[in-house]
Amino acid sequence: MLLLALDTATPAVTAALHDGTQVIAESTRTDARRHGELLLPAVDRVLGEAGRTLADLTGIVVGVGPGPYTGLRVGLVTAATFGAALDLPVYGLCTLDGIAHAAGQAGLEGPFVVATDARRKEVYWARYDSSRTRVTEPAVDRPAEIAEQVAGLPAVGAGALLYPDSFGPVPPGMPENQSAGALAALAAEKLAAGESVASGGFLPDRPLYLRRPDAQVPANYKVVTPS
Repeated sequence: MLLLALDTATPAVTAALHDGTQVIAESTRTDARRHGELLLPAVDRVLGEAGRTLADLTGIVVGVGPGPYTGLRVGLVTAATFGAALDLPVYGLCTLDGIAHAAGQAGLEGPFVVATDARRKEVYWARYDSSRTRVTEPAVDRPAEIAEQVAGLPAVGAGALLYPDSFGPVPPGMPENQSAGALAALAAEKLAAGESVASGGFLPDRPLYLRRPDAQVPANYKVVTPS
């Protein structure tokens, strides 16, 4: 097994290789405005570091969000392109699940919340019983509106750091954004357990949009056609 994992649903542009046992290479840069510019060099970097090529891959793992529209689709289009060009399966995972898995790797146990920055003074969030068990569907809300639902729970992610008055304490050493290494490790565990897209263990490689994109056609837009 050799999985290439990608995620661009958070400000982190992250790629990693996992051999079925461990992460063998990972590259992460945090820049919310350069997903398209940084992702392919990150893939080249992890392949070079591991001494592997695209021909060695057995599958592609991609974070499907939720995340801001433009950044999110960079990773998804790249994953779909690799899958089609190399005739490989593409395994989608909720980005929040990847962050939760990273929190578990960092030692967080028991119920907690993952929240990322959704902009517009909102967060993408979900509750977890453990790093492998999500108990609510991903949602987008203003932090003050969900304060009672997350009260008393440890919180993980950039959204929790941005709105400390609405979320519980953020334990030290917890991930702020996505790690492709954690996402790949989660996928490897699921594949080893026999999970698949058909069984519901993975999501289709389609963006998990929870609201309309920021950029929209103006209401008074007029189409000009040649006379």
